Amino acid sequence: MCELLGMTANVPTDIRFSFAALAQRGGGTGPHRDGWGIAFYEGRGTRAFHDPQPSAHSEIARLLRDYPLKSEIVIAHVRRANRGRVGLENTHPFTRELWGRAWTFAHNGQLKGIKKRRLKLFHPIGTTDSEHAFCWLLDQLRASFATLPSPAALDRALGQLCRDLGTLGIFNVLMSEGRTLYAFCNKQLYYLVRQAPFGVATLVDEDLRVDFSTVTSPGDRVVVVASNPLTRDEIWSELPLQTLTAIRNGTVV
Repeated sequence: MCELLGMTANVPTDIRFSFAALAQRGGGTGPHRDGWGIAFYEGRGTRAFHDPQPSAHSEIARLLRDYPLKSEIVIAHVRRANRGRVGLENTHPFTRELWGRAWTFAHNGQLKGIKKRRLKLFHPIGTTDSEHAFCWLLDQLRASFATLPSPAALDRALGQLCRDLGTLGIFNVLMSEGRTLYAFCNKQLYYLVRQAPFGVATLVDEDLRVDFSTVTSPGDRVVVVASNPLTRDEIWSELPLQTLTAIRNGTVV
């Protein structure tokens, strides 16, 4: 199994604190040593970094822990391979263009029979079930909408498609088209909301603590989603099962 990390905020926000915990789970405090990746949205553009090496020992991960990239939506993933070889092409998150927007997708789980579903416009580069599912999902969206639909229409369509894919196995997913962070959970995902009054948070996986009251403004609002809680002194809640959760500008909608 893999681990996921997502963040969305109402202002460009630094994810280094949360990423430090996830990176340790990639071959340090956790067994997810088969590659990792992270994507940052900046407007309609994205910065993406991937490495087939364990994130706990990756020089690229170390760079990102030291470099304060700020973003309104971030998706990250550490991999423990079960299908598909360990290689750069099989590291999440995967990215494709649809309706002139960069779609990003990261998945935790296995999907029995997904590769029997035929693909049309979108095709995998690697050999994972996850990337095949992503391509199938985008094919279905493209068949339903010729142009970018309204957020509400897209929410409904994605919810139906995710519930369909969830019938094939474990389908915990984070994805985005740059406006919304989507989270679908059919086994386990947690989230927390950081907003005023901000307090102190301490990582579970590393001796690292931040007093967010010293690095935020009163109007800031951040939502963090993870496979397992990353901090020990904040309130993490489980996302509802079999439900697509849409998070925009740091608010669960």
